[in-house]
Amino acid sequence: MPRLFPAEFRRRAVALVRAGKPITTAAVALGVSAAAIHNRVRQDQIDRGERPGITTPESIEKRRIRQLEEEVTIVWKASKLFGEDLPSPKGFTR
Repeated sequence: MPRLFPAEFRRRAVALVRAGKPITTAAVALGVSAAAIHNRVRQDQIDRGERPGITTPESIEKRRIRQLEEEVTIVWKASKLFGEDLPSPKGFTR
């Protein structure tokens, strides 16, 4: 799993590259891999609309939807396991 950097660190890395510093030089200066900075610069270009792709907010939303769907699936499987999938009779009140 990729290492997560603080938002300020990512902004600083992108700012260095946007200011004209080569990605490899910025990577050495910040102590990270060139691929990490390259990916962050590419995502910044997508977020700015300079390149087609999925923006960061869209990605976060999709990740959250996927997580909620997995939780629903787990609850559904648990209810099946415990036999709680039987429908209640219509109009049933206690």
